[in-house]
Amino acid sequence: MTAFDAELMARALAIARKGDPSPNPHVGCVIARQDGERYEILSEGFHELAGHDHAEMAALRLAGEDARGATAYVSLEPCNHQGRTPPCVDALIQAGIRRVVVGCRDPNPNVTGGGIDRLREAGIEVEMSKLERDAHELIEAWTKYVTTGHTFLSLKLALSLDGRIATRTGASKWITGGESRAFSHELRARHDAVMVGINTVLTDDPRLTVRATLGRNPIRVIVDSKLRLPLDKKLVKTASDVSTCVVTTEEADARHMAALEEVGLSIIMVPATAEGRCDMRAALRELAKREVVSVLCEGGAELAGSMLAAQHVDRLHAFVAPLLLGPRGRPGAVDWAGPEGISDAPRLAYPRWQLHGDDAYVTGRMTYPK
Repeated sequence: MTAFDAELMARALAIARKGDPSPNPHVGCVIARQDGERYEILSEGFHELAGHDHAEMAALRLAGEDARGATAYVSLEPCNHQGRTPPCVDALIQAGIRRVVVGCRDPNPNVTGGGIDRLREAGIEVEMSKLERDAHELIEAWTKYVTTGHTFLSLKLALSLDGRIATRTGASKWITGGESRAFSHELRARHDAVMVGINTVLTDDPRLTVRATLGRNPIRVIVDSKLRLPLDKKLVKTASDVSTCVVTTEEADARHMAALEEVGLSIIMVPATAEGRCDMRAALRELAKREVVSVLCEGGAELAGSMLAAQHVDRLHAFVAPLLLGPRGRPGAVDWAGPEGISDAPRLAYPRWQLHGDDAYVTGRMTYPK
């Protein structure tokens, strides 16, 4: 590995996030030439949209003949199969790339034939990057989607220092500051769907659109086991403009279901649990069938608690505001029984802490005791 390899791979990972390729993975590619203590970036590319050029193809088109003898830094193992676009390994070989640095191997179990092996057979030097964990994190949602057939679930919480999301009178706007709320809209734009429970809709009447940043609106998902969603709520009134669906059970009233469908909502029917709630494992599977790779769950406390208790949460995004709402604040951020002991508690793996204005933000992959 050269002294510049980590720097250039970090660049490939950064540009990969510019794309919106779902249901395909985020991929970035940097083509560079090194000369002693210096390097020159010849071109960069990323997978912008499904069906468009893969990152390698986009970068190779820009580099042209200059790519011959250069090094390609690719965040994900180049594909060796015909999909919506031709195999990227063929393009790298034909362009005369001398060396390829790979962020991580392709986890897709449906892909036969490794791109790395094919490149090496063609005489191209291939090395794995030291930023492999970062490369895996970039495609974590897609990895779950292709390996399990389930949607990747992120849980977002906004809470006080003492874990409350409202005062004793029910006031909740706004617990966190403007910087945190703006970043929350960025999180929405990064996910295919945003999810809330029916109690949040009845209480807050949210729009669940992306407003404080640039980006597309995610699909809006309402979990409503008894189909109590009123026709006068904003999510219903705007269903013809932003794709919106309701996850419900057989307890739903058929006439109300028809009325919601008539104004543009989609209905996803799932089995009910013993408690009469929506079976969320089935819901995540049904969303995946509709090519929803990732969903951001924004509440409320009951839905968040049921997701954690069932170990459906893959990543947590928590915003902690520097204020106290007291023990009678209602409700807590997560409504669940919780673990019996400390060793039974779910934890964040490799947590990252940041400040957004005065608020503390932490994110990490959820890990659960065996």
